[in-house]
Amino acid sequence: MAMASLARRKALSVSDFLYRGGAVRCSALGLSSRGFASSGSEENDVVVIGGGPGGYVAAIKAAQLGLKTTCIEKRGALGGTCLNVGCIPSKALLHSTHMYHEAKHSFPSHGVKFTDVEVDLSAMMAQKDKAVSNLTRGIEGLFKKNKVNYVKGFGKFVSPSEISVDTIEGGSTVIKGKNIIIATGSDVKSLPGVAIDEKKIVSSTGALSLAEIPKKLVVIGAGYIGLEMGSVWLRLGSELTVVEFGPNIVPSMDFEIRKQFQRSLEKQGMKFMLSTKVVAVDTSGDEVKLTVEPSSGGEQSILGADVVLVSAGRVPYTAGLGLDEIGVEMDKAGRVLVNERFTTNVPGVYAIGDVIPGPMLAHKAEEDGVACVEFIAGKHGHVDYDFVPGVVYTHPEVASVGKTEDQVKASGVEYRVGKFPLLANSRAKAIDDAEGLVKIIAEKETDRVLGVHIMSPNAGELIHEPALAMQYGASSEDIARTCHAHPTMSEAVKEAAMATYDKPIHI
Repeated sequence: MAMASLARRKALSVSDFLYRGGAVRCSALGLSSRGFASSGSEENDVVVIGGGPGGYVAAIKAAQLGLKTTCIEKRGALGGTCLNVGCIPSKALLHSTHMYHEAKHSFPSHGVKFTDVEVDLSAMMAQKDKAVSNLTRGIEGLFKKNKVNYVKGFGKFVSPSEISVDTIEGGSTVIKGKNIIIATGSDVKSLPGVAIDEKKIVSSTGALSLAEIPKKLVVIGAGYIGLEMGSVWLRLGSELTVVEFGPNIVPSMDFEIRKQFQRSLEKQGMKFMLSTKVVAVDTSGDEVKLTVEPSSGGEQSILGADVVLVSAGRVPYTAGLGLDEIGVEMDKAGRVLVNERFTTNVPGVYAIGDVIPGPMLAHKAEEDGVACVEFIAGKHGHVDYDFVPGVVYTHPEVASVGKTEDQVKASGVEYRVGKFPLLANSRAKAIDDAEGLVKIIAEKETDRVLGVHIMSPNAGELIHEPALAMQYGASSEDIARTCHAHPTMSEAVKEAAMATYDKPIHI
């Protein structure tokens, strides 16, 4: 262990530059000079606009720190896009459809046989809706427990310390706050000439609630959301084609993992049209007809579909908030500019989550929310954006944290790579689900782990050991010398770490 500890100490001093460059967003620090409200005051210490993962977490944390807090949410249900029409309902459907797929294709080999299995789509949707409803009510319960004032309605700045709210009951009110946090999240990115009607042409929201299984589904965009929602309907029997403008699926993914991931999806029945753009859409007939051509121009062709899912990304949601009126600075992409304390250029106005630069992920927004209110309360907040995990919740899942091999190579740092296939993992073989691998990238001189990429069942759970290790500057030897329970898929992480600094045992 002395050797591993030495590697860790060297890693912290020699290669720290690899990690810290992206953590600070911009300029001056500057604490808010506004005092806190007295217990009998109508003015809030903190007002949060938006009740999504960033907003509701910020509100609860502020209340826990003793700050008088109000949260404003236009939807009338807490949890934001993630809980209501995003992360949670999509994972419910991914799980339900995976069970159906397993029943059809895997159960017989495990000795479980039956005459027939069928889909009850309405029951599947009801289970999804129940999960969403229970969780939204749970957040309301947390608000009550922590004494967060909850206002249902659309909030708009009338001054840097006042929010006018049009309530969902039809009235209006003004909420005053010494510190106001913009946590309004993001919205679906539209495509020119592709009008979303949530019937034939749907966003991810519409794809979560289709009334019937489409015979042919076209997904525009091969990112996280498109591949996940495409997987749901593919498993239920849809013929699926994914159209992607760029040359690769999930461009942020490590190239080696991406190659195996695409091969896996193609084996499941996904068809990909890469480097392809949609130039026209015709919805006049029973079938939607998409005119597509190479991204660089060329011969056109027609794609027919019962339903088209537009999944071309997301954009910050700031429309109608009155940010221009109070002078909040934004970039060309419509993101609110903040410093490392989440402060905008307007004193007392903060922003977190999808409305600011950085990955549009619910867990990143939650971390923003906690750190932001810690700064407001005079404490120290911290979010390290270099160690935010990303997960594609298909089957197998793909999860990553840190840098890809291409990113490390571009930095000029010498490095080593260790890999271990799931085919050599005893737990994966025992359950007959052994597709994938673990890949670890470490700095050659110090052995400090720079990036970890996993394709496997439950990769979204496995990634947190590497994330924690990287947060504390661990070497690959540190991971390899940590005892892992047997038999577990986590042993594949240990073996990949062994392969990085030395040699694995089981391959």
